[in-house]
Amino acid sequence: MGDHLSGLIDSHAKGTAVSFNGADVSYRELRALVADALRVLDGLPAGRPVALHVRKSPESVALVLACWAQRRPFLLPPADLGTDARAALYRQAGCGHVLHADLTTVDTGEPADEVPELDGVGPMLTTSGSTGLPKVVPLPHDGIDRFTDWAAGAFGITGGSVVFNYAPLNFDLCLLDIWTTLRRGGHVVLADQERAVDARYLLRAFTHARVEVVQAVPLFYRRLLEVADGPFPDVRELVHTGDAMPPALLARLPEFFPNARLRNVYGCTETNDSLIHDSDPTSADPVPIGRPIDGVQVRLDGGELLVRTPFQAGRYLDTAIADKWVEVDGETWLRTGDLVRQDADGVLHLDGRADYQVKVRGVRTNVQQVEQALQSHAEVADVVVLAVPDDEAGYRLHAVVRAVDGTRPNSLTLRSHCARLLPRTAVPSSLELTADEFPRTTTGKVDRKKLLAERV
Repeated sequence: MGDHLSGLIDSHAKGTAVSFNGADVSYRELRALVADALRVLDGLPAGRPVALHVRKSPESVALVLACWAQRRPFLLPPADLGTDARAALYRQAGCGHVLHADLTTVDTGEPADEVPELDGVGPMLTTSGSTGLPKVVPLPHDGIDRFTDWAAGAFGITGGSVVFNYAPLNFDLCLLDIWTTLRRGGHVVLADQERAVDARYLLRAFTHARVEVVQAVPLFYRRLLEVADGPFPDVRELVHTGDAMPPALLARLPEFFPNARLRNVYGCTETNDSLIHDSDPTSADPVPIGRPIDGVQVRLDGGELLVRTPFQAGRYLDTAIADKWVEVDGETWLRTGDLVRQDADGVLHLDGRADYQVKVRGVRTNVQQVEQALQSHAEVADVVVLAVPDDEAGYRLHAVVRAVDGTRPNSLTLRSHCARLLPRTAVPSSLELTADEFPRTTTGKVDRKKLLAERV
């Protein structure tokens, strides 16, 4: 058993490995859960990929570790992905069985001779699927090894470190939160993904142990601060990632995390973390995405960011999707789709997504730049700008705004604010104030498709 888990769990680790919903699981108990999962995996065809239909829990963490221990490729799609979409991904990955956290198994019926080439592959994660079926990203073992080594050093994760995990298990952020921590003998505090927007629950989970390192999307920090009644002095590393951090929220973080270094980390599933930046809570400007981390190369092509990292997958499982991977001087780079500019100090700034560019009355407009303009208004807490199809204009811009508590900005004020910062065609033609939370994807990002579907 010790040989199986070599490199996955610190062989000398004792004490608490994982906490979940108020209960602690020791390293001894976690190893026992992994042993149970290995007995089930041993009954399946050797080396054949499996799919894990799981939600985050100590048992699902153990199941992932068991697959890793066997060097067996495993697909880890979002738990709430539709049945048909999951089946399509099982076929694409050649998964013979689906495993659940309780170790029940279901035969997919997929023929063994249709398994793709997966030598050296561990987890197969998926992209968000915002434009259709999620793309499968096969992550190589050696890339993950390099990433966890970097992350442990960058954030000081060692035996006994307490690290808070907010992201769902299928999200690449877990490579830092969970897998780096367990490899170094630390203590992972898991947040239940079913209660990811429950502020009172999140506060209880966060204070279950003396968290030192936390990585999460801005939604988590906003929710936590809504109910926090005092500071969290034990946190020394606070990472925000996955979505733009509103400057007004960033400005509040030092009050609650007085001893924490605040850092923005930029990356994507295909390449893992790529850039890092020490965030300035006193600045009202959008937070830069920073400079390349150790070993990462970046280049700009017409404003689009291309990235090459020591941790990257290098391909999608569906070889028909190849337009995002490009060969430059014999090396494989990822076209991120992010529009970026570099300042005189070499710091990279995100201006928006290439796929968020639309034409409004013939003028190319980036909706994320419009969001940044609205976000800079003192009475705006959060905003999403939607590009709504329009027969005459091509697209029209509709802004959905959540106001700062105690304020009620009117649409004329906000449109005038935009007009001072943007071209006329980029000023939203309509604005909507809402007190409701924006719908979110499983990774905490705003679900733009759902917002748009509710308004067209």
